[in-house]
Amino acid sequence: MPRACSTGLFLLSSLLFSFVVFAQEDSRVTWEKYMTPGVVHHMISASDGVWETYTSLWLEPAKEPVKSSGTCTIKMILGGRYQESRFNGNFMGMPMEGIGTLAYDNAKETFYSTWIDNMGTGIMNMEGKWDEPAKTIRFVGKSYDPMLGKDVVMKENLKFADSNHQYLEMFMVDDGGNEMKTMEIIFTRK
Repeated sequence: MPRACSTGLFLLSSLLFSFVVFAQEDSRVTWEKYMTPGVVHHMISASDGVWETYTSLWLEPAKEPVKSSGTCTIKMILGGRYQESRFNGNFMGMPMEGIGTLAYDNAKETFYSTWIDNMGTGIMNMEGKWDEPAKTIRFVGKSYDPMLGKDVVMKENLKFADSNHQYLEMFMVDDGGNEMKTMEIIFTRK
């Protein structure tokens, strides 16, 4: 093999090796940025603690809401990457418990929320964006409505009023795009 060819192959293999090493290093840095809790995770961690809850639930738009109270314990989990909420209260005289998760995806710059409780066997999934002027996460998702026998579009606003007060509003969206307020929860830090 002529010297120019062997030198060219050596340079090409060196370049490929350098590219692979650089790509691996770049991938590692990208992954570390993705997995490391950031400013938003720190912001939501300020909600950690025990909260008293006051819930209003509208079963029909023209009727008075059903009211109840409970407690919610909120804490960051998995190294500060996610937030878990554990709710205990009552619903129309029956004990109610639920578990929610709140996540912020660094890469997508999107919030994700899940909710499960003992009043059903499904899971509600939502995703949302931060509204800075309103200090609110605005979620949209779907939840199965057993009374209608289908998934329905849900909207939820979680407002961080101050370090001791939060407000959650939930709306159901009908097939015509009309919103009906279905729930409101006032959170007060214990």
